[in-house]
Amino acid sequence: MERPAWAPQGIDISVPSVSRMYDFYLGGSHNFEVDREAARKAMEFLPGLPKIMQANRAFMRRAVRYAVDAGIDQFLDIGSGIPTFGNVHEVAQAADPRAKVAYVDHDPVAVAHSRAVLEGNDHAVIAASDLRHPKEILANPEVTGLLDLNRPVALLLVAVLHFIEDADDPRGAVAELREALAPGSLIVLTHASYEGIPLSKEEADGTVGVYRNIRNPLIMRTHEEIGSFFEGYEMVEPGLVSMPEWRPDTPQSPEQEDPYAFSGFGGVGRKA
Repeated sequence: MERPAWAPQGIDISVPSVSRMYDFYLGGSHNFEVDREAARKAMEFLPGLPKIMQANRAFMRRAVRYAVDAGIDQFLDIGSGIPTFGNVHEVAQAADPRAKVAYVDHDPVAVAHSRAVLEGNDHAVIAASDLRHPKEILANPEVTGLLDLNRPVALLLVAVLHFIEDADDPRGAVAELREALAPGSLIVLTHASYEGIPLSKEEADGTVGVYRNIRNPLIMRTHEEIGSFFEGYEMVEPGLVSMPEWRPDTPQSPEQEDPYAFSGFGGVGRKA
């Protein structure tokens, strides 16, 4: 397999990556055939996956604009993936040129491509770290060199927690991050769930099996379980809802939306 110029040395391009599969679902070009093959296999069971990812991105953009309107000018995006059009720094800095964004990801391709995209942007950085190690993130010099954690921050955990198994204690990791944030901070979160998917659990399990086979288990959690990640934070209206229902830009009726867009949940919490 020929290695593209943008692919960093030292990564195994024969193994699918969830961030590159996500890039493929969104129509990006930074993915390999092995990623596309795995993504297509997942779509055989859940054909609406691209629509779900688009709903994720649209929710993220609305939440970032909400944060800027609320006076927040610092963003910590963990599990940021490969930058595509309309990413956090573009949305935030369009609304407030002073906004600072620290991206965090453990995928070498995501980190390398983010560095290229962010070159020349003094208000955005990428740090190589893993959500499962919150202390490392909070002490990372890229993060601390840009963000003042004594001031309010919007913490983004968009489409990442469902790749953290319970054995790796995602609730403990999120709790540590929640507690480290200053009053007035926000948590912006989306998560996959069987709830809302216009298929039976048995049908959707085919996609879960694809991710398990590539050693990136997709953990479906209930509305109640996802809500527990906001513990100690006040939910911003309308609460934890399907992504198109969170402060939509237009009063579009649900009947006009692709039913797959309502798979999973998104919400924003505020620290008092």
